[in-house]
Amino acid sequence: MASENAPGPVPVPAGGLIEPPMAMALNVHSSPGVYALLLGAGISIASGVKTGWGVVQDIVGKVAAVRDPDNPDARAEAVADPEKWWEANTSEPLGYSALLAAAAPKPASRQAMLAEYFEPEDGQDDTKGPTAAHRAIAQLVKRGSVRVILTTNFDRLTERALQEVGISPQVVSRPEHIKGIKPLTHSQVTVIKLHGDYADLEQRNTVDELETYPDELQQLLERVLDEYGLIVCGWSADWDKALVRAIEGTRSRRYPLFWSQYGRFSDAARRLTAQHDAVVIDGKNADELFTDLVRRVEALDHMTTAPITRDVAVVQLKRALPAPLRRIELFDLVDQAVTQITDRSTPEHRPVSTGAASWADTFGSNVRGYRADSDVLLHLLANGVFHDDGTHDHVWQRAVERLVRMRDTTPGYYNEYLEELRHLPALLATWTIGVAAILGRREKLLASTLYRPEWTIPHSSLPRRGPAWYLNPIRILNTDGLHDMHHADNGNKFHYPQSNWLKETLREPFRLVEPSDVVYREASSRFELLASMIAMDTDNEFLAEPWSGEFFSGYTWGFDDNGLAAVITMELTDTWPLLRAGAFGGQLSRAQKALTALTEWRNQYGRRP
Repeated sequence: MASENAPGPVPVPAGGLIEPPMAMALNVHSSPGVYALLLGAGISIASGVKTGWGVVQDIVGKVAAVRDPDNPDARAEAVADPEKWWEANTSEPLGYSALLAAAAPKPASRQAMLAEYFEPEDGQDDTKGPTAAHRAIAQLVKRGSVRVILTTNFDRLTERALQEVGISPQVVSRPEHIKGIKPLTHSQVTVIKLHGDYADLEQRNTVDELETYPDELQQLLERVLDEYGLIVCGWSADWDKALVRAIEGTRSRRYPLFWSQYGRFSDAARRLTAQHDAVVIDGKNADELFTDLVRRVEALDHMTTAPITRDVAVVQLKRALPAPLRRIELFDLVDQAVTQITDRSTPEHRPVSTGAASWADTFGSNVRGYRADSDVLLHLLANGVFHDDGTHDHVWQRAVERLVRMRDTTPGYYNEYLEELRHLPALLATWTIGVAAILGRREKLLASTLYRPEWTIPHSSLPRRGPAWYLNPIRILNTDGLHDMHHADNGNKFHYPQSNWLKETLREPFRLVEPSDVVYREASSRFELLASMIAMDTDNEFLAEPWSGEFFSGYTWGFDDNGLAAVITMELTDTWPLLRAGAFGGQLSRAQKALTALTEWRNQYGRRP
């Protein structure tokens, strides 16, 4: 037993108590999926796999040996300075592509030559395999802590480690791959091979090749560096000038930069860590760094209750939906999902003023943040409203009411567009409820969804109105800000950016409800038109503005008696479900007048081919 007079722990400053590896673990655990990895050659050293430059050195040495077989020192001399030897004996600069094209001009021979460096030897599966670091990274991906991996390595050790735990990564090794990839947030993990893959001739290895990146790759890299925190391991920053410049050009980071340094600290690395006030973790090799990180993150798991995942939440919702005795469980499930949104809707996480960043940058970051924060709730609403028979409509309505109240208080200093954006979660929830109600043939629900709760801007003289007015997407999502972050693949702007973005970003929550993209878009267009009719049902010209969307196009709106507008016109009778539920004051004439006003507005302002 310890003596009562034994000295206790010596107090130390907080900065000394929380060592860099601890800080990294705390940040990774509290922000799953927020940190990307940047892996250099140092991570693969323990595997016995050569670096890309090591492969070039070895092949040049072999070429020198067969070129001058009578010189026993030919190989050693070439390996000592491959570029000098190559320039002295050829008319082309040394590069991975030129070297392989000369040494192994056919794909089969090239594959055989490279396999020697990157694949296990016959009968020895444990050679040139993933290291402890690769396997620890795979565990971080499996648990959802890491979703993006940048690597300068040619080898496939990261991919193999992921496959060992049942994960099929999305791999980008050539610029032309980028156009067709899933959004980074929708992929379990994306491995971006900045220098290419060993079996690909289009690799970047020499000083000249590493001076710049192709435009597509540069843009993807800049996006990752801007949107994610970064953990750097095994990268010296000595040779890759394009990557150094990209990190130098990154604006003030939203999340910390952790830099693991083992051995010599290059001048470029010192500059980058100083510029971004990086947390430097010194003296740990890659195996030690990542196995220690997994150990610490798992320790934190035992201390906290992991937030419910969206898939588990949907399963619990479906079980509770038909069971009267589980109504409180369903209520709590939805309420907790709303709380996740409101807890993060603070100036710290979703700024309402721009600070050092431009308002457009902060706008884009906030839009993505609100969408990510709302993901669990949106999946619950899409599935819940679709499968519900009306028993739980008050639960869905309460979710919107809580989100609307996020703008009940006005910050002291704010940017107008960022402040309006605080209603984006309410808009996302309302849109999801509306489309789910249409898909579930429960359009009566729109009579409450688009009319309640009433709200107006605090301290404003404007009358209180329903969501069809104050949640109009054009009032929430600034057009210029949305154009900056959301445009067509060819770079063109969308005619209706709010409509297009909402349809795209809310497609995923409806996958289980409606597999058909065509049916989903038809339901979305119908919801936009019905919301627009209600928005036009006012004598106040300032408030009379539709949810301008792709339903205005000729193919959707229709020509003559063909199209969505004609369908709604035919439906407008005294027994129309929305009228019976109280929309338009239950008056057929008001609904008809609203549709006429919408048609006139479309003909004057909103018609598109």
